[in-house]
Amino acid sequence: MASDHHQPDLIQQTINKYSIDSNDKDFLQRFNERIGTISKLYYQLYATHPKKDELFEQLIVTLFKANNERSLDLKKQDEIKSNKNQWFLSNELVGMSLYVDRFAGNLKNMSSKLDYLEELGVNFLHIMPVFESPQGESDGGYAVSDFRKVDPKFGTLEDLIALNKKMQKREMYLMLDIVLNHTSHRHQWAEKAKSGDPYFQDFYYMYDNRWIPNEFEEAMPEIFPEAAPGNFTWSEECQKWVMTVFHDYQWDLNYMNPMVLREMLDNVLFYANLGVDLLRVDAPAFIWKQTGTTCQNLPQVHTLLQLIKQCVMVSTPGMAILGEAIVAPKEITKYFGTGEFTAQECDFAYNAVHMALQWDMLATGETEVMMAAQHEILKKPYGTSWITYTRCHDDIGLGYENEMIKAAGKQPYEHRKFLMDYYSGKFPNSPARGELFSSNPKTGDARISGTLASLCGLEKGIYENDPTVIDEAIHKIMLMQAHSMFIGGLPMLFYGDEVGYTNDYSFRNDPGKSYDNRWMHRPLIDWKRNKLAEKDGSLENRIFSQTQKLIQIRKQLSVISDFKNLTWSTPQNKHVAVFMRDSADDRFFGVFNFSSFPTKLTWYVFREHTQAPKRLLDHWTGDEFDVGYDHEFLELQPYQFYLFEVID
Repeated sequence: MASDHHQPDLIQQTINKYSIDSNDKDFLQRFNERIGTISKLYYQLYATHPKKDELFEQLIVTLFKANNERSLDLKKQDEIKSNKNQWFLSNELVGMSLYVDRFAGNLKNMSSKLDYLEELGVNFLHIMPVFESPQGESDGGYAVSDFRKVDPKFGTLEDLIALNKKMQKREMYLMLDIVLNHTSHRHQWAEKAKSGDPYFQDFYYMYDNRWIPNEFEEAMPEIFPEAAPGNFTWSEECQKWVMTVFHDYQWDLNYMNPMVLREMLDNVLFYANLGVDLLRVDAPAFIWKQTGTTCQNLPQVHTLLQLIKQCVMVSTPGMAILGEAIVAPKEITKYFGTGEFTAQECDFAYNAVHMALQWDMLATGETEVMMAAQHEILKKPYGTSWITYTRCHDDIGLGYENEMIKAAGKQPYEHRKFLMDYYSGKFPNSPARGELFSSNPKTGDARISGTLASLCGLEKGIYENDPTVIDEAIHKIMLMQAHSMFIGGLPMLFYGDEVGYTNDYSFRNDPGKSYDNRWMHRPLIDWKRNKLAEKDGSLENRIFSQTQKLIQIRKQLSVISDFKNLTWSTPQNKHVAVFMRDSADDRFFGVFNFSSFPTKLTWYVFREHTQAPKRLLDHWTGDEFDVGYDHEFLELQPYQFYLFEVID
């Protein structure tokens, strides 16, 4: 294609050539509105590729095919979501992330657990990877060998569809993963590449010698320096070096080849037509590689994601996209789109920086480092949202920028060393029971594994049979959950945290897991234990009922919908974080004491950025407060929080 001038002719020729048609007027309108942008983005990436026009034709065919295959029920859902105007920003959404096999055994059994989730208040389910992945080389399901086949240990594709239909009847939403960056080396594309097929070898980064790999390695960091050093693996079958950024069994896809984009877009739209409401794109920061760079967060990554988003909006508009980019604060907001594509790239990103900063606050009892990050986090554009969370299947990284730590008057290396020692239980009197993950002896960097409960001290309290430590741990758990649930975004609980599961050390006896201590916070659910959530006074009941209450409060307050309405208060002391969420009809204040001792605030904090309120209702305790004068104080106990709504 020489220029956009020829684009309408090529598009019409393609429609005629492949005899593609659609009676869906809404689809045709979306297609005509967006095809120019799709063309522009595509040719930004592939203008020099010898088969660019032929493969663009196939991309157009893919869009028509996906919409023609979309069920009437899903098209109705598309319309309902469109009428709600950014349905995914609602305060009524609360999610849970889980492994099907470890939570319920298989997909059929998941149906029997929907009542439990509804009782808790969860209506948005992130089912961790269920598509086929080789035993012992699965990376928790992120080494996919077949994007269209559910792994038999979970059930079948029909089981997944049946579960989703039951969820839809309950108005529950489904989130699934797609791994765009790589496939398993057992995927049919990789197997064909191993057999010597040059067509499929071009789906990956493959080299006869180390010359180009060495060029890449000069600037590429190691993701798992202990378990998988280096970024290339020698393939005996191919007699070539293959790029394997994560593990040697995960082969990186080559998006410089537009056929890879077309094939993976076809998979994206296949998932949309299964009824997926939110598609979690795993590790998008890595999907474009270039020598002389870190091969992370390159401009072409954003062009690819913008292109995929435009295609989804044309063919399957009811599906939102989450970019799982666990990157520095200055980079993360770019995944929502910039310039003319602001709020048109990923609808969601993980607020991983703030998640880690919550753990920073809990360990130090101080909010200064967290506050230093907010100017970047608040750049998230209107119409997009965060996934907020305290824990997930992954480790806790401490990758926020050194400048943020320095702004709090601390030295970055010493500060991170303290956090690692504190959460691994090495620091004197630390109640936390976690372990370091992916330690890099060259840099001193490491990440942290452990469940929410164990990192908050519950494991220690139970082991020592100390009610005081147990009570304090539960206060910490609820403080962390409340903070992430009300700060803005879609809160995503991690399964087991709702009843206080502590670390599971049995992974050490499993050869397929023993190398990865993240399995310590991926529990196998004991439903007899979870049944204790119904027993008054049990630990499980205390945590479940309080989590349930937080969810109920969130769903009552429309001001918590994520409409870019967060304002931080100037810290009066370094131990308490205060923010305001406001709308035309309501004002809400979250007040959180992260320290282990009582503290106080002057009432001025509630009039700093808004008209002075007279009376506040704390939804957590049900107590009402008259707002005092500036020289008077609101008191907070250790790890106490308030969820204030202005009532006068």
